Amino acid sequence: MTNIGFIGLGIMGGPMASHLSNNGYNLSVFNRSKEKSEKWITQNTKAKVCFSIKDVATDGDIIILCVGNDNDVRQIIDEIKTLIKPGTVVIDHTTTSAKLAKEMNNILVKQGSYFLDAPVSGGEAGAQQGTLSVMVGGDEKVYMSIKDVLDSYSKFSKLMGPSGYGQLTKMVNQICIAGLIQSLAEGLHFAKKSNLEVKDVIEVISKGAAQSWQMENRWKSMIDDEYEHGFAVDLMRKDLDIVLEHANTIDANLEITDIVNRFYKDIQNAGGGKWDTSSLLRRLGS
Repeated sequence: MTNIGFIGLGIMGGPMASHLSNNGYNLSVFNRSKEKSEKWITQNTKAKVCFSIKDVATDGDIIILCVGNDNDVRQIIDEIKTLIKPGTVVIDHTTTSAKLAKEMNNILVKQGSYFLDAPVSGGEAGAQQGTLSVMVGGDEKVYMSIKDVLDSYSKFSKLMGPSGYGQLTKMVNQICIAGLIQSLAEGLHFAKKSNLEVKDVIEVISKGAAQSWQMENRWKSMIDDEYEHGFAVDLMRKDLDIVLEHANTIDANLEITDIVNRFYKDIQNAGGGKWDTSSLLRRLGS
């Protein structure tokens, strides 16, 4: 049986690790917050909790990361690169820069191991339901060797190209989401100002070309002004900063993405960094 080490038990990583445990993998987990690890293990008794990165990395055939940002990934790889066995596959589900992915790949290849950048889309609900979409960058043979692992918590995964291409694809994902959420927020704002019954509006337009994941999954909480859930504004700002920085290097024009990123900055300044990204409606005063 494959030995898997999983680092990062947040709102995405926790459910993803649970799917691996339920699918019978020999799973060891680590989280910087000891309390979070102990809470997770009460619902996943077949797994093993480790209280150091060294312990979770030493015996793993596969090491999975689901952490915060470039610096977190860089720090972990620096710590485990001499501890992991030759041939170990490191799968990074963190949303990072493509530059970071290439850097980590080069480091691990020199150590005789492998690295796949594999950011995910589908949100907290997708992680809980095991229906994420995974976009992967790296070696095709390595990807095929671990695809069954990804299948434990995804409905679809695809190799997008060499190292960094998973992260580039995730950038496209975030560009599209940012514009969709702002458009949905403006649509709901307009509907309310026009004294339309918002539920009826959504029922109709969600059956046509306006339909989106955001509409289906966020319209109700948006009109109820509930944002203490989901994907935090702070994380979206981090992702969009990565997108815009890379766009500058390739001369890509992302005017709407830049504007929406500034709107999210407004929300942060209002104390809403932990609110769900759909809180763009609250910014409109509705």
